[in-house]
Amino acid sequence: MIVVRTVTDLRAALRGRRDGAVGMVPTMGALHEGHASLFRAARAADATVVASVFVNPTQFDEQADLAAYPRTEDADLALAEAEGVDVVFAPDAAEMYPSGFSTTVSVTGPVAETLEGAQRGRGHFDGVATVVTKLLLAALPDRAYFGAKDAQQVAVIRRLVADLGIPVDVVVCPTSRDEDGLARSSRNTRLSPEERRRALAIPRALEAVADAALAGLRDIETLRARAVATLEASGIHPEYVALVDPASFAPVTRLDRPVLVAIAARVGATRLIDNTVVVAGDTGTGDA
Repeated sequence: MIVVRTVTDLRAALRGRRDGAVGMVPTMGALHEGHASLFRAARAADATVVASVFVNPTQFDEQADLAAYPRTEDADLALAEAEGVDVVFAPDAAEMYPSGFSTTVSVTGPVAETLEGAQRGRGHFDGVATVVTKLLLAALPDRAYFGAKDAQQVAVIRRLVADLGIPVDVVVCPTSRDEDGLARSSRNTRLSPEERRRALAIPRALEAVADAALAGLRDIETLRARAVATLEASGIHPEYVALVDPASFAPVTRLDRPVLVAIAARVGATRLIDNTVVVAGDTGTGDA
């Protein structure tokens, strides 16, 4: 495995590997099994796997969150190597944002301005869009792999890839979960044992909505109320529970097509997000 720190060295490392497909997994480090599952997906499909490890400062709306974000490069490199990653791109901030840097990639509309965009501010997805654009242009992979847990981020990236004509296939892999159902996240390490038990209400809330939808419930507000009640029973007051179109993130008024259920909530001081796509069942009238 090769570790490179500059765009120039990344391009040099990949230059001799273009005879086969290149798969890229962009990460912010603090790697865990969720990232490993993305590496394995890329390894199965591509001749060369490249991972980026960069804690992107421009997407953090809270400086305390940026400061607290774990930096575990030695462990990250060990995991990447164990999973068959060929090249790791681990730049510093000066490499990604050199002196005089003054360009921002900004996606507009509900896909970037609602939910996470509203809660974390306009700069969050501007930071995501800018850094992902730079990473994709630096590596020029054939495929880029992301987890479904970050559904809105994925939708923003799909939009910018389409709008800017970046020649990469965006591959979305299923959310990786621990055995207890909690979506894997680098932030989970901040949870106390009691907070982790409470956090399990988040996947339970998603399951409650999915089950109600399959049973025939169609009313969006009633479905949302099921999720909120499940969360509040565990003392979790969500920042949002939203049912939206999975591609545009525009709100929906009735469950007449696949709908994304997205949740953001703080458990203690730790902010967690999760989501699932629900579909309507064929039974019931949707009025109860």
